[in-house]
Amino acid sequence: MAVRATRFIVWGVALLIVAALVYALQPQPLEADFVTIDTGPLRVTLDEEGETGVRDRFMVSAPLAGRVLRIELEPGDPVTANETILATFLPVDPTLLDARTRAEIEARVRAAESAVGRAEVERDRAQTESEFADSDLERYQHLDASELISKEQLDAVRLRARTAAETLRSADFAVSNARYELEVAQASLLQAQGGGSGGQTITLRSPIDGVVLQRLRESEAIVPPGEPLMEIADPAQLEIVSDYLSTDAVRIRRGQSVLIEQWGGDRTLAGRVRRVESFGFTKISALGVEEQRVNVVIDFEDVREAWEALGDGYRVEVRVVTWDEGDVLKVPTSSLFRDGDVWAVYAVTLNTATLTQVEIGQRNGLEAQIVSGLSAGDQVIAYPSDAIADGVEVVARD
Repeated sequence: MAVRATRFIVWGVALLIVAALVYALQPQPLEADFVTIDTGPLRVTLDEEGETGVRDRFMVSAPLAGRVLRIELEPGDPVTANETILATFLPVDPTLLDARTRAEIEARVRAAESAVGRAEVERDRAQTESEFADSDLERYQHLDASELISKEQLDAVRLRARTAAETLRSADFAVSNARYELEVAQASLLQAQGGGSGGQTITLRSPIDGVVLQRLRESEAIVPPGEPLMEIADPAQLEIVSDYLSTDAVRIRRGQSVLIEQWGGDRTLAGRVRRVESFGFTKISALGVEEQRVNVVIDFEDVREAWEALGDGYRVEVRVVTWDEGDVLKVPTSSLFRDGDVWAVYAVTLNTATLTQVEIGQRNGLEAQIVSGLSAGDQVIAYPSDAIADGVEVVARD
């Protein structure tokens, strides 16, 4: 009996060992991160660095050869049109001017008179277009109130009105600029013709309301005609210029919304694409690669109080929104991989990885739209490793 009992114990232990070995040699389920497919918002953007710049700027220069007195204004100081003295200029004795210099001054007056005429014609044209655009916008707003047009149509007309208003503002600046140049040229001509007494000074006053951007000459000095003295501009006319790869620029359209980030403030600013320039240029990247770039000009949509801390030449990051939908079926892009010529995921069915081909639509760096192949509520593996294959048993990672 004792021998028989010993045999049973030995056989039982052996069976347990064999069972343990069989269990240990069986493939164990692989741990993986599961994600449930759902619908939600999806936004696709083209991201790039940008730089702020004043749209219209004015360079104050010496009207003719002479001595410019010390300039007291500093960068950032406000200036008022026709009031603030920018610089005081003591021209050379007119008897010392040769015939060639006098002829050049006279030519400059004639050119300034022509420039004023052209600027006024452009301003009148811009004013007509702006009035027409405002009238068109008012009509479309009445149609929108009656629900006779789409939101997209109203947005397009509103953009045309905004663009026309900006064009008119630039045209007004051009007229002010041209008139200022004419006044300076006429004063120079009067001085050259001996119309002033010895030692008479020429006072250069600001042609616009704005601020000093740069002071190019500070100390008193003898300067030649046309020497730049100061740059002024209206800081309210701030825009952003961002150079995009030409392959990205073809996807950007005028009127698309823009997110302005990393500018130093505590919130994202809103902008809108005003212009995509029609010519490109070559730029060398940080890696030494030649790239074809295209400038995209962006206007601020927020009120000035939101971005008034920004100035000329500040760095920002812009994200042009090329596609934005509020309710699409989507998956993390980390779950996607190529299966031959098509996209695929590993769907999870009864704890088994199933290779599933999908058709994707729009995508950004984090998520992709699912056009077909999956349904809301399906589970997929978020980060499929090389160990996962079709038919492999998987369990959710804790």
